[in-house]
Amino acid sequence: MPVYFLNDQLYFPPVEDADKEGLLAVGGDLSPERLLLAYQSGIFPWFNEDEIILWWSPNPRFVLFPNQLYISKSMRKIIKQNVFSYTINQNFEAVINQCATINRKDQEGTWITQEMKKAYTKLHQIGYAQSVEVWQDNHLVGGLYGILIGNCFFGESMFQTVSNASKFGFIQFVQHLEQLGVVIIDCQIHTQHLESLGASFINRSEFIHILQKNIHK
Repeated sequence: MPVYFLNDQLYFPPVEDADKEGLLAVGGDLSPERLLLAYQSGIFPWFNEDEIILWWSPNPRFVLFPNQLYISKSMRKIIKQNVFSYTINQNFEAVINQCATINRKDQEGTWITQEMKKAYTKLHQIGYAQSVEVWQDNHLVGGLYGILIGNCFFGESMFQTVSNASKFGFIQFVQHLEQLGVVIIDCQIHTQHLESLGASFINRSEFIHILQKNIHK
């Protein structure tokens, strides 16, 4: 499959043209208009600081249906103990900065570049990018951010400095999204962390079909 090179035109090729790894296109920009078109089309950007912008649409797609959220007995106990509290959209910049700088196992550097932070902060300012903040003793100890369009949420990154903080925030936010009517949470790529919370793979064509039915609601 050819990899498409994007120019100033606001356009993405069909996701079926992505290669085996899910790489669909390179180039373009991170304008709010292009990013929103990407997410609505089942595409997301993911690239390192020294790389050109890379656009992906993997098959299969790793997702979580809110009604399939799994909460372990140990997490139920932590939730009942009120170890943490959480807020929504109270400090987006702190969350994305922590996601960019937190040390992660088997990962050098970060894909959340300054360019990415500026782009997603713009999306937050116009109401699409959402953040969840997890607090312990008035300290920010975990959180996550992503994009909410219609009844679809597209998760981007999460962090924690205290064990179970990100799980707590994720669980609370998924339950909040379900109350809002969100039908699917895009996790993009597989992690054991999200699999333990109920995420699973679906075919990309099914993913796109769900987006088309719910993205404009």
